Amino acid sequence: MPTNKPFEVATINVNGVRAAFRNGMGDWLKKSTADVLALQEVRASRADLDELFHEHGGLAVNGGKWHILHDEASAKGRAGVALVSKVPAVASKVALGAKDFDSAGRWLEGVFKVGSKSVTVVSCYVHSGEVDTPKQVEKYKFLEAMQARMAKLTKEQALALVVGDLNVGHTELDIKNWKGNVKNAGFLPEERAYFDTLMGKQGWVDIGRASHPNKPGPYTWWSYRGQAFDTDAGWRIDYHLATPALAKVSGKYKVHRAPSYDARWTDHSPVTVEYAI
Repeated sequence: MPTNKPFEVATINVNGVRAAFRNGMGDWLKKSTADVLALQEVRASRADLDELFHEHGGLAVNGGKWHILHDEASAKGRAGVALVSKVPAVASKVALGAKDFDSAGRWLEGVFKVGSKSVTVVSCYVHSGEVDTPKQVEKYKFLEAMQARMAKLTKEQALALVVGDLNVGHTELDIKNWKGNVKNAGFLPEERAYFDTLMGKQGWVDIGRASHPNKPGPYTWWSYRGQAFDTDAGWRIDYHLATPALAKVSGKYKVHRAPSYDARWTDHSPVTVEYAI
């Protein structure tokens, strides 16, 4: 990958990639300068991704093509993560946790060459969970596996980045109405404790929070219900978590919030960061 520009990574929960393209994702993509797009909640097949990125709307890069890594969920039409890039990854991995643990469609690692250096980018989609149900049990299993893998990743790769919809607001600054959500999935103390470990003991840097210290938001997800978007009653659950060495060269953190409710093509906003590698 050329080194005359920063290495730009975008993370986007597309809430169904086919619907996102129908509703305007292609227009956003034409203007994007990202080198890697990390997608979550793809909810489509590899053939769908090939068609959308290679054939629709002249989306090819400089007459070339997008390179796609995709991990589809076990259950058809659910979850799904992808890494769509301007140059192919040199390696990839999807295994997470014990062999009997189903993480399909939720964890995808890609290794990219940026000049003489290697950068690992992970597209991650954490379960939304639901208190006192099997869904919450699965969420904790995933968070445990994710925490263990990230501990190893910091030792394997100096330049690593975990991005995606992690479905946890880490602090009170990350949810507009945090007081009303302290007993709800996404803001439970037990969930937030995993993030304390990631950003504490393990040393991962939350680029969004580092870019906006001691300030609410900026939020990245708003419910489609009610006036959440118009009143900015959102959650910051889409992250760029970088190793310290990568965080040192990060810049231009941006949440691409739609100009209006009716201009949204997903209930999340893309989040981009440039890394001057």
